[in-house]
Amino acid sequence: MASNEEMIIIEGLTKQFGALTAVNNVTFNVSKGEVLGFLGPNGAGKSTTMKMLTGYLPITSGRASICGFDVEDQQLDARKRVGYLPEGAPLYGDMTANAFLGFIAEVRGFSGSEKSDRVALARDRLGLATVFNKPIETLSKGYKRRVGLAQAILHDPEVLILDEPTDGLDPNQKHQVRELIAEMSADKAIVISTHILEEVSAVCSRAVIIAEGKIVFDGSPDELAGRSPTHNAVTVRVAGGADAISVFIRQSMVQLGTPDEMRGRVTSVNSMFVGASNELGEFESGTVAVWVGVVPSVVIGGIATIAVAALWAKLFPRLRSVDALSAEGIANQSEA
Repeated sequence: MASNEEMIIIEGLTKQFGALTAVNNVTFNVSKGEVLGFLGPNGAGKSTTMKMLTGYLPITSGRASICGFDVEDQQLDARKRVGYLPEGAPLYGDMTANAFLGFIAEVRGFSGSEKSDRVALARDRLGLATVFNKPIETLSKGYKRRVGLAQAILHDPEVLILDEPTDGLDPNQKHQVRELIAEMSADKAIVISTHILEEVSAVCSRAVIIAEGKIVFDGSPDELAGRSPTHNAVTVRVAGGADAISVFIRQSMVQLGTPDEMRGRVTSVNSMFVGASNELGEFESGTVAVWVGVVPSVVIGGIATIAVAALWAKLFPRLRSVDALSAEGIANQSEA
């Protein structure tokens, strides 16, 4: 649960590379206790925003602050309070993980037993014991990523900026890192960039989507999931042509109840191709869209993909209507 203490403040942040505007007037805040998932396609401006926030790139216009310190005018004070895992974190390949984390601890101002304790804690939290004295260049991509994350948390910063922290990790390692992020989140502000929606729902309390340098969504993971036209749909694949699809839908309708009971649930049947009948089950083409009271049901081609919302309307009455799928969206579902 986020507090009212805003630890990251971004106002009108803009970055231009010549004629290219990579980040365009981005504004958002992150409070203590929040884990913000920063989403967007490649080239959307995620990493550029993070680099400006951590002082690695100069800001064209706008401002950003970390724990009240301006990232340009008070760089050192801001950086002391940030743990940063950049994309493809640079590591010294000829150093062991032990030596590298010891070096980072010294850079952060630790020495003696405090340095040793910080390094040991970071090692244990990221599960690095078995590779701790091996040269970094010999480690797998997953372990290299974990060494990079270890250096980001070593000084127990108030703010964590993590650019795709689970990239290259196996499923078990991803689970461990997600648990660690959840464990640390109570007293920190954490920003995670990712392409993985599952990661947002697993660890984030809030999601921000950036596209072409602009924020296009800011809300909870549940609100983000609710925007999907297939949210709470059930997908069933039916092998066969129009006849098999017809039988399947007829059987589904029977399971849902009598024609009179179904009349209130089925709002319309919309043909996708000329020649398809507008009566349930009497398809001259295997490609039609059936709109049912709760969510759209889609039939695509001979090997059909059907989101059979009608079948589940009786079982899950709390489901509500969502936006109709576009033809492009239907095509994308078919390819998937």
